[in-house]
Amino acid sequence: MKLIDIGANLTDPVFRGKYRGKQAHPDDLVHILARARASGIVGMMVTGGNLKESAEAIRLSREYPGQLFATVGCHPTRTSEVDRHSNGATAYFTELRQLIDANRDVVVAVGECGLDYDRLHFSGKDVQNKYFERQFELAEATGLPMFLHDRNTGGDFVRIVRENRSRFSNGVVHSFTGTVEEARALLDLGLYIGINGCSLKTEENLAVVKSIPVDRLMIETDCPYCDVRRTHAGHKLLEQASMAGGWAAPDSKKKERWASDSTVKGRNEPCMIRQVLAVMAQLHSISEEDLAERLFENTKAVFFKDIELQ
Repeated sequence: MKLIDIGANLTDPVFRGKYRGKQAHPDDLVHILARARASGIVGMMVTGGNLKESAEAIRLSREYPGQLFATVGCHPTRTSEVDRHSNGATAYFTELRQLIDANRDVVVAVGECGLDYDRLHFSGKDVQNKYFERQFELAEATGLPMFLHDRNTGGDFVRIVRENRSRFSNGVVHSFTGTVEEARALLDLGLYIGINGCSLKTEENLAVVKSIPVDRLMIETDCPYCDVRRTHAGHKLLEQASMAGGWAAPDSKKKERWASDSTVKGRNEPCMIRQVLAVMAQLHSISEEDLAERLFENTKAVFFKDIELQ
């Protein structure tokens, strides 16, 4: 089995054992990556949420070549920092472009970018819209596909993507939690849809995921967030898969009782992609092995055309 996690926030300090500024346990990234490999993950896209994180995602990709790859962009909730750049917005995007140009062997997408109207307290609509548009320039100039974010945008996201669709090759709307109609609008634009634990919370979510053709799906964890929780509708399908002899998750411990061979409670990590896979396979009435193969091919065709993943 070969899987690609399209959304791993591995620049988050929790993957170095640091929570809210305090070191709770040793840096365990090497153990996290080993568990990912053992679960079948052959590649991970480390999300760049702003200029600083994009540079860190690239650094991690250099540290773990062939396993980690980077996205470069500015998340909608971080767009308020663009105008605070010491040399202005143009310099901010110039530096993003320079990161891409200097690291084309490890940068596989422009993003994370898009719109998020659930968190306007971080960045207002006007600023989000303005700097989402600017990131199509990066995609057009570099020829890279896009790693996209859409949350409760009332049609604005689809409208802007439609207006700019000719400027980028392809892309995925990750962590999708929208309706069947919203999914159909994205599919009509030729986009792929990324699924993680947050996409599997409610019965409505499950119906949406079931409605999306397998050849337009990708899979992710969005770790350290978006795990499949016992309160989620998708968990009952996970239980069914486990009863049928499916993949068994590693032991989990509180961070205060950290052990190198265990995951940390409340901290999602890449190996848990197997839980997302199990639920998706149940919804589509397909084996996990067959689904994994199709998801791998979808992702490779968009983000890893010229990259060999072992």
